[in-house]
Amino acid sequence: MILRIDQTSCEPLYMQIRNQIVAAIARGELLAGDGLPSVRRLASDLGINLHTVNKAYAVLRDEGYLVMRGRSGAYVADEAHAASAIRRADTEEALVQTLQSLALEYKARGGSAQKFSELATRAAAEAFADPGIAGARRDVGVLRVDAEGNCLVSTGTNAGMGAVGFTGTGRSCSVGGSTASSAPFVPSA
Repeated sequence: MILRIDQTSCEPLYMQIRNQIVAAIARGELLAGDGLPSVRRLASDLGINLHTVNKAYAVLRDEGYLVMRGRSGAYVADEAHAASAIRRADTEEALVQTLQSLALEYKARGGSAQKFSELATRAAAEAFADPGIAGARRDVGVLRVDAEGNCLVSTGTNAGMGAVGFTGTGRSCSVGGSTASSAPFVPSA
């Protein structure tokens, strides 16, 4: 998985991080028990303030996607154990409210209920059909390389973009005189 942030976007950076981690969990790139990089490490690799990453992790924890294990870090939550019946009901209610808000916006722009339903069905089909990535390429550490091992640099043609790759390959890449690397992931018991 590659985290990409766009500092020129109107979407807050912490929400960009949050949304990409949720998508990685949904696609199976991050599995229950997988550790995420430390707040300091991810902030450093993305070139952003550590409080921004801390806020993203806190939101993910509050939403039940992550569990914090003291000083050992943040881990992807096991949905079966992390989500209570109340949290699941709250999640479904929030989803209904979001869909209703989107439907009202679509209606205000002249859209029909039938077309909105078709679009929502298509989006859901795409989301649930995405097989994701599992196995050796699961996200386990921060590197400045993509899935093929090519170095990523957070400056250049997209000066407002920052990118950090997560992988379990243990490769390293020199960026701007410093080296970022990660050891292969070993799940903790």
